[in-house]
Amino acid sequence: MKSKNLKVILTSRPVGEATSECFSIIEEDLTALSPGEVRIANESLSVDAAIRTMLRGEGFHMQMGIGDTIFAGGVGRIVESTVDGWDVGRAVRGPLGAQSFAALSTEHLELIEESNLPLSVNLGILGGSTGVTAWIGVKKVARPNPGDLFVVSAAAGAVGSIAGQIAQKEGAKVIGIAGGKRKISHLLNDLKFEAAIDYKSEDVRAKLAELAPNGVNGFFDNVGGDILDAVLENLALRSRVTICGAVSQYNDMDHVQGPSSYLKLAERQSAMEGFAYFHYPEFIKPAEEELRQWLHEGSIKLAEEVIDGIEKFPEALAFMFSGGNLGKLLVKVR
Repeated sequence: MKSKNLKVILTSRPVGEATSECFSIIEEDLTALSPGEVRIANESLSVDAAIRTMLRGEGFHMQMGIGDTIFAGGVGRIVESTVDGWDVGRAVRGPLGAQSFAALSTEHLELIEESNLPLSVNLGILGGSTGVTAWIGVKKVARPNPGDLFVVSAAAGAVGSIAGQIAQKEGAKVIGIAGGKRKISHLLNDLKFEAAIDYKSEDVRAKLAELAPNGVNGFFDNVGGDILDAVLENLALRSRVTICGAVSQYNDMDHVQGPSSYLKLAERQSAMEGFAYFHYPEFIKPAEEELRQWLHEGSIKLAEEVIDGIEKFPEALAFMFSGGNLGKLLVKVR
């Protein structure tokens, strides 16, 4: 086993975009484990939009201090252990951080059931911030009915693409909003969505009015800003808007652009509700079980975009906010 740990730390708080100048890559010696800890050789790390909100110093999500290792959920294998039952070689999932090795108490970790699937599915389809979020958001918050026109923003991203597929399983007709020809092709040809709108080259308001002349019945929003307003302008009567995220706003949380068309909710007798998956702890296990079943059946899929090297983690975060990734964005450590 290597004796050095390579990790990404926060060196300054971003103003606007989180550029590479806000981070440093440092190497340090591995220290001895404390009782109750295991050491994990990290394999894959999840790059999530919420990480940007953790760099501010204050906010809803946990915050990182200057000099802290950048937070990241991850999967890896135990290479050293002080705990019975947590044997070397076992796969684990947890808040491993943007580093090559993590030393953590087992109370913060989950042992992963071995299968013929790659470990990364535990960050994607089976991950709390991805598949479980989509499952809870669609089935317990949005609750689409068969035949509904159901819109998903950031539909080619990790949460959006799974949310759209789950809405299809509920009998809804899904319209995905994404940016660029590659993503639109993925939504139409791979995920078989009813329709897709390229926000980079099309007028979202006008296209929605064309695709849904009687309005849309549900909206699963991951973007906020202008996209949220465009859908609010096209609501059907008694529709439901579900706020999962607002990636367009995370670079300037002190000046969040609220929906200027919110009065459409009153005009259309509609409702808007936000959520996070951990607000529904009683549904996490059922979500994981059904997602795992669909995964083994092959009835749900999630593309992966993988960037190699822990030193590329800041680059991966910037890539996500440029709208570059298709599906789940991961950093492969080893």
